[in-house]
Amino acid sequence: MDLTGKVAIVTGSGQGLGLAYAKALAEAGAQVVVNDVDGAAAARAVREITEAGGTAAAVVAPVGPSSTADLLVRTAVEEFGRLDILVANAGVIRDRVLWKMEDADFDLVVDTHLRGTFTTVRAAAIRLRDQAEGGRIVVVGSPAGQHGNFGQTSYAAAKAGIIAMARTWSLELARARVTVNAVIPTAITAMTATIPVYKEVAEAYQRGESLPRVVRQEHALGGPEDVAPLIVWLASDSSAEVTGQAIGVGGDKLSLYSYSEELAVTYREGGWPAEEIAEAWASTFAPSTQTSGITLPPLETDALAP
Repeated sequence: MDLTGKVAIVTGSGQGLGLAYAKALAEAGAQVVVNDVDGAAAARAVREITEAGGTAAAVVAPVGPSSTADLLVRTAVEEFGRLDILVANAGVIRDRVLWKMEDADFDLVVDTHLRGTFTTVRAAAIRLRDQAEGGRIVVVGSPAGQHGNFGQTSYAAAKAGIIAMARTWSLELARARVTVNAVIPTAITAMTATIPVYKEVAEAYQRGESLPRVVRQEHALGGPEDVAPLIVWLASDSSAEVTGQAIGVGGDKLSLYSYSEELAVTYREGGWPAEEIAEAWASTFAPSTQTSGITLPPLETDALAP
């Protein structure tokens, strides 16, 4: 997947998954604008990319405000002459159950994930349409946005909204030959390491040990480097016909998520009194109801001990 001559922006790329995306794009030949709120992390990312033979510049600013989105695009154009690829990855989490969640925490997560994706994609879309040479936009979802997850009201809502925006943008930007896809990654990161059930998994990964099949397949957990190739492919000419899709990747698992659709339908001439709805629910709809939450098989951690 040769990205030589392409210019990419990767938000939230000072560490973790974002850093893996930026490095992989640079390794494939793209010139990369790195972004992070942590100046030291952004500088370190640029240094690692350049020391590996790549080309990168940094923008230190929080994602969310339109001014940051405009600065990212302006930096790409001023430093490298154009823009071809945007990976809208930046995010934060402030997990709380509903009755303990504070307005400020909710607003921060939504502003960063949902508004941040909107503002950066809008700025990139304007530039890509002006260039009239097509382009690639990749946004980042989460299993929480697909299924819901206990304690993640704001995060799940924002991630679900990102998928809806991506499907809409894929329609709006099709004429400009700009593809828009969502990646739904799962990986061992600093955040994953804070989840008690994955503590030993994260420690084993940090020790460089091979992870059991149940971890890499059923739990879809590997390192960020297992996710990055999907970003590279979606940024390449090879994926030119792929747009409006939500694609999951992690460990050994690659998946395609469906859009929401009607699972059961019935009709009653004249409308639906409450009593008739109750009867129809039991006979027609109950067999098709879906569960909420992320369901995973048991994780045996004995094999992960050092």
